[in-house]
Amino acid sequence: MNIQQLEYIIAVDNFRHFAKAAEMCFVTQPTLSMMIQKLEEELNVKIFDRSKHPVEPTPVGKQVIEQARISLNCFNQIKEVVEGEQNLVKGSFKLGIIPTIAPYLVPTMLGNRQENYSEFELVLKESTTNNLIKEILNGTLDGGVLAGPLNHPKLVEYPVYYEKFYAYVSPLDNLYQEKEIDLEKIDISQVWLLENEHCLRGQIERLCRLKRKSQIGDSCVKFESGSIDTLIHVVDYNPGITIIPEMHAMGLSEEKQENLRQLKGTTAVREVSLMVSKGYVRKTMLNVILEIIRNSVPKSMQNVELKEFVVDL
Repeated sequence: MNIQQLEYIIAVDNFRHFAKAAEMCFVTQPTLSMMIQKLEEELNVKIFDRSKHPVEPTPVGKQVIEQARISLNCFNQIKEVVEGEQNLVKGSFKLGIIPTIAPYLVPTMLGNRQENYSEFELVLKESTTNNLIKEILNGTLDGGVLAGPLNHPKLVEYPVYYEKFYAYVSPLDNLYQEKEIDLEKIDISQVWLLENEHCLRGQIERLCRLKRKSQIGDSCVKFESGSIDTLIHVVDYNPGITIIPEMHAMGLSEEKQENLRQLKGTTAVREVSLMVSKGYVRKTMLNVILEIIRNSVPKSMQNVELKEFVVDL
């Protein structure tokens, strides 16, 4: 058994395809297949069920691959510890970002990275919270920009900024005349929400329920969208409101900003953090990524005093 074989079975598990895995590992498919077969013979188990398309790991194969990820991560950390002690920033950092943050953060982050940190590769991926946590823990990603606090036992959270929530109100709704939106008085059934897989939806539901405990349930869901922009378009042409984070509000056109309202009697924010696994050792690289993110958001959103107003997930 060797490191190369562990890399090969992880690649096949990632792509569920031998040819694509071989291409990713810069070897021929016969070479990759032969090395995996030798590992299977050594362990006396079948790691992959080749009769299925796409290929799938066997039950014992899943356990082997999981341990391979852990072992490979520990192996790579030896080199990373040395680089950290030498304050080196090199190689790559694979960063996941949730969809309700990525469109507003990524463009500025890319500019900051290219201007100040050209010596390493920053690889960005957009995905949902659950998927990003899984990939951070299995080593596919180095870290993720997520809304928190998650209080996950295997993650370390580095809070970066806090963004307020605003109501976006339809011009067709009677609430449009209000200067501030009182959540205690709105009809919760007119709140347009994201799909369940988005953590922002959970925060908005939490915010509404805290204010209207007598109206808990799914009655507030009229249409589920995967995009804040879609919800805004829905509100533009239908009565009701949606709740959007500050970064999105800042990016609205002048015309659409006329539809923004503050929440009356409450300061509600979401905490955005860089999260890595507890075993992550590249501290110098971590500090660089934190700096890039902080330089990509307004200083006013980095006020730690806002932490007391964070809405739970």
